[in-house]
Amino acid sequence: MDTVLPPAAPPASPSASPSASPHSGPQPSRTAAPTPVTAAAGDGIGPEIMQASLRILGAAGANIAVEWIDIGERVYLDGNSAGIAEDAWASLRRTGVFYKAPITTPQGGGFKSLNVTIRKSLGMFANVRPCVSYAPFVATQHPEMNVVIVRENEEDLYAGIEHRQTDDVYQCLKLITRPGCEKIVRYAFEYARAHGRKKVTCFTKDNIMKMTDGLFHKVFDEVAAEYPDLENEHWIVDIGAAKLATEPGAFDVVVTPNLYGDILSDITAEMSGSVGLGPSANIGAHGAMFEAIHGSAPDIAGMDAANPSGLLLAGVMMMAHIGQPAVAELVHNAWLRTIEDGVHTADVFTQGLSVGKVGTDAFADAVISRLGEQPTRLPPVKYSTDARPVRIHEPVARPKAAKQFVGIDVFVHARTAAEGLAAQLRRAERPGFNLSMITNRGVKVWPNGLSETFCTDHWRCRFMAEPGARFDTSTVVSLLSDLAELGIDFIKTEHLYNFDGEPGFSLGQGQ
Repeated sequence: MDTVLPPAAPPASPSASPSASPHSGPQPSRTAAPTPVTAAAGDGIGPEIMQASLRILGAAGANIAVEWIDIGERVYLDGNSAGIAEDAWASLRRTGVFYKAPITTPQGGGFKSLNVTIRKSLGMFANVRPCVSYAPFVATQHPEMNVVIVRENEEDLYAGIEHRQTDDVYQCLKLITRPGCEKIVRYAFEYARAHGRKKVTCFTKDNIMKMTDGLFHKVFDEVAAEYPDLENEHWIVDIGAAKLATEPGAFDVVVTPNLYGDILSDITAEMSGSVGLGPSANIGAHGAMFEAIHGSAPDIAGMDAANPSGLLLAGVMMMAHIGQPAVAELVHNAWLRTIEDGVHTADVFTQGLSVGKVGTDAFADAVISRLGEQPTRLPPVKYSTDARPVRIHEPVARPKAAKQFVGIDVFVHARTAAEGLAAQLRRAERPGFNLSMITNRGVKVWPNGLSETFCTDHWRCRFMAEPGARFDTSTVVSLLSDLAELGIDFIKTEHLYNFDGEPGFSLGQGQ
């Protein structure tokens, strides 16, 4: 595949480096064939930090063969709305390992996030972000911080299913599945066990979203019971986040649905000292992607000012993942020694803490010069030579529930009062099948609504079948036909079911 790395030539593949590292410490094996790795230089500062990171990995003896692909802004602007071409997909599927620099998604135009597309298309369901403080060498208010955020990566609001439904109202669907919950929760416990962690904490908002977040919490409790060697706890995400922000030492591994994890992992990374130091791994049964958590920072592109640490530490995670722990250990300890020696890029440079302010290339040189050394004040890291990737469990198939069709929510676009809308809708009632409730933005406004409730032009109108009444899809078709004849502008419907006798739908607020 053609190499694409503007504005400079791509960094040389580390597989072309000398067959043995000249540095002391654990030596990587070179008896095996190089591991194929797909790499993308990205946009903005991406080419600079990728070149620096690969140069360090190569100097440490990384035994990899890089396949370059082009993704991101140029591909979007060339007319590919996905931001990635077919030949790039072929490389990703062939290697199963992706080392990715930050990219830029063009503003406007409906462009979808390429990160989300890659994660979901290749089933990378687990996002793992270690957030570690490096006090006193990197300024932080939380010197004892060492938290790992394990974030569900495929579901939740990141399904990206959005619609405009009325003049005033837009919707985004939050999708949570039991298999998705099982995979990520079990991965969090397996990660904790594999890395010698002591506790797994679940964050949800199931006091409000009782069905979606409630499912995540329920599955967490079920899975936690299978890991008696690990502590477990659950926090409502708002108060849990407040606790995490003030007492990060109270947490070890945190597992969350997608959106909460995205927000919390950036916050915790910044709390540790800088988002620029944060690495990220995206793990699935069919592949893994390793990247920095920060963006492409086009404002400093080409200025030799970017910190390559996030991408480099993601490369360390990649080395451990592909079975080259000696390289991971060499690089990680050399990086720690560099930070400890006060050699810092501008984003973490602090007068009195830092010794020298360096650019991207000089920082890479500093790490390379310390390969084989260990930090003396920060804790050195040790990567087990027999370490294996965290075990991924397939979700357990569950028996099909008894499903009973009991009603329908009809969403209506109307500028009217609730009482007037109810009078119209009730003309479509039939024996045993009646209008039971109208809500506006989730709040019950009929029957017996409050005049103080602010309403928009978007109404949920619930029709329920009486016990024993005949009710099926033909009833729904007949109802909608009657509503159309009445001039009701219905814009969406949701069928209401009981599963094993339990309602599979929420009540209205105030119902």
